[in-house]
Amino acid sequence: MRATRLLCATALISLMAAAHAAPQYVAAGTPLPRFHLLKEGSHRYLRYLQAADSNTPLDIWQRDIRFDGKRVQIRQRWDATGKAPSVKWLDSSFEAGSLRPLTHTRITEKDGKKTVEGFAFAPDRITGLPDLPNNTQKALSVASPEPVFNFEADMELLQTLPLADGYEAQLVLYHPGGPAAPARYTFRVSGSEAIAGPAGPVDCWVVTTDYNQPGTVSKFWFARTTQLMVRQESRMPDGRLLIKALID
Repeated sequence: MRATRLLCATALISLMAAAHAAPQYVAAGTPLPRFHLLKEGSHRYLRYLQAADSNTPLDIWQRDIRFDGKRVQIRQRWDATGKAPSVKWLDSSFEAGSLRPLTHTRITEKDGKKTVEGFAFAPDRITGLPDLPNNTQKALSVASPEPVFNFEADMELLQTLPLADGYEAQLVLYHPGGPAAPARYTFRVSGSEAIAGPAGPVDCWVVTTDYNQPGTVSKFWFARTTQLMVRQESRMPDGRLLIKALID
């Protein structure tokens, strides 16, 4: 009888652990549990490549968040350095509370050439903005079997999830105008760690994903108190490490 009870208890613990580990599907358009952690303001990140003992800066990346009634606007600017300087602007609008994407524009200036891209998000399709002047993506029409999140606002999206030990989220993401179709991606809280931040050590949740590429791992560090992203590391195909580090 004792052995039977022990076997049942072990099975119950295993079932509970499996249930706890099951990814939680977060549907685009549903209220996000920690949306209140998203604050108006600006943050800047340094992006650089690390190989052995060398560090090669790529760009300074600024992200601005503004609230306008029932909408959230996220603006980004990328100022690239090096032999081929360039500037890229992103302007995205979302539904407040859910970060359901509404519109997204991307303007890039490089080598004296300006490229304009604009997109509109609907529950079942992503299309090119028809009235945006010089929109190179005007003819775009990508079907999606389920509503998607904007991949270019993944940092803010992850910031609004209920990060905790063992938490896993499954999200449908699409990079506007990119070659990959909308797909589900899984993000896991693999633990916690204190890392260096702009003003000193920061206690962080460590979040990982393989971006549906088995054998690869990207890591994010989100401050436990604000869930603001402090750092991200992704291994590139050539072996170098791409790092995004919070400056301010």
